[in-house]
Amino acid sequence: MEHFLPYSLSQIPYVLMALMIAFSVHEFAHAYVAYKFGDPTAKNEGRLTLSPLAHLDLLGTLLIFLAGFGWAKPVSVNRFHFKHPRLAGILVSVAGPLSNLLLAALGFIVWYSMVYFGVMRTLPDWFAAGFDLFFQIFISLNVVLFIFNLLPFPPLDGYRIIEDLAPQGVRAKMTQWESYGALLFLILVMTPLDGYTIEPIFQVAVPFVLENLQSFFATLFV
Repeated sequence: MEHFLPYSLSQIPYVLMALMIAFSVHEFAHAYVAYKFGDPTAKNEGRLTLSPLAHLDLLGTLLIFLAGFGWAKPVSVNRFHFKHPRLAGILVSVAGPLSNLLLAALGFIVWYSMVYFGVMRTLPDWFAAGFDLFFQIFISLNVVLFIFNLLPFPPLDGYRIIEDLAPQGVRAKMTQWESYGALLFLILVMTPLDGYTIEPIFQVAVPFVLENLQSFFATLFV
């Protein structure tokens, strides 16, 4: 059974914990920034919280383990509440991926701090190994979510950012063709075309971000 899963069975508890944090913080960040710019929609729907119960989507979570990609419940945003819809829309969209990048950075800080101050040496070997595995998964998963959500496909945040940057006429056409773009994205992700389109992006971008974050924080804790 393990052969058919993106993660081994022994990794699933760590992946689930990392997902609960990563998805919840990502969606909370969208809701919080929207609320700060005057849109109470997410707050009224109970999304202005860090509780995973408010944000996790059952199918989206299961697909992480079965197919290697998934999603949380999208946060509802009403642009009519914004005084400056384009600027607010961009910042709301950016908030999600940026929160995952910050979580990855926080993961490096906590892990390096535990090593630097000798905490890891005081833990039983099995417990220290568990911490190591969790932080590896937590950091890499958040970097993947950071990059994944910036891809320019609907309904991802990268597409929303391009929409808000585009002229009004172009934006209207992008909205009109959005459902077709979402279908194209699913085809790319779930077929062998992924190996020629999205996967090469991750093969370059994920190691690049991880290596630079690790190098930066390793230097701080020398």
